[in-house]
Amino acid sequence: MTDGTLFRPRRSVLYMPASNERALEKAKTLPCDALILDLEDAVAPDAKPAARDAACAAVGSGAYGRRELTIRVNGAETEWHADDLAAACAAGPDAIVVPKVSSADEVRTLVAAMAEHGAPESTSLWAMVETPVAMLHAEEIAAASDRLTVLVMGTNDLAKELYAEHVPGRQPLLTGLSLALLAARATGTAIVDGVYNDVKDTDGFLAECRQGRQMGFDGKTLIHPGQVDGANRAFAPSPEAVEDARGILQAWEEGAGSGVVTYRGRMIENLHVESAQRILTMHEAITALEADQG
Repeated sequence: MTDGTLFRPRRSVLYMPASNERALEKAKTLPCDALILDLEDAVAPDAKPAARDAACAAVGSGAYGRRELTIRVNGAETEWHADDLAAACAAGPDAIVVPKVSSADEVRTLVAAMAEHGAPESTSLWAMVETPVAMLHAEEIAAASDRLTVLVMGTNDLAKELYAEHVPGRQPLLTGLSLALLAARATGTAIVDGVYNDVKDTDGFLAECRQGRQMGFDGKTLIHPGQVDGANRAFAPSPEAVEDARGILQAWEEGAGSGVVTYRGRMIENLHVESAQRILTMHEAITALEADQG
């Protein structure tokens, strides 16, 4: 039996504008794994102070169940960043999401500021990587601090910086996506894929979810509640995969000491066992989360 507490599902990570009271209320009922209460792109400049207060109040409300609750602050180069960061640290969300992180030094500066502002140890840092510089230094960024637990792909900004087009299959972005994935896996950091912009194109969205899962992403950032169910299905182990994982572990246990273990005609090695254990850990954590959300 695996321990679901060791794995936190991040299949669906939904951006919600903290300036929108109705959106914050609706988020309490959505089956997403994580929420990013946004103070940045989704909030007009004159609404940012009120959005900051609303996001911090939401974090303190205890009304979002076991959903992972994060706040995205404005970037370090903006006039709102210092106040955002101080307020978010005081509120103590599960994580603070910072846009356009491009170096390990930036991570260390952010971590030092979080400590200075008295952020609880339970509040981690999520770094958005969304520039060519960030792709080329992704491993250094991911390894810069134990407080950094998640890399968040900013694919819209990356495409802009590359002068690339948004095309099915994302060929222009694949090098950057792969570099960030390699960095995440090399450092034991979680990583979530970028957003899909056309909320009416369900087929395109699901295709990109499948691509992200096949590449190895832990989940996907989302811009609309209608995308949650598709991401949850795409990034969860299928019933067939769960059944197969259980069979592999059973065969491995029954064949202990025999030298060669097979399951359904396949030779089973340690690497297959580790993969099976990961699938079951993920499945159990998702099942527990969904049961809590009702």
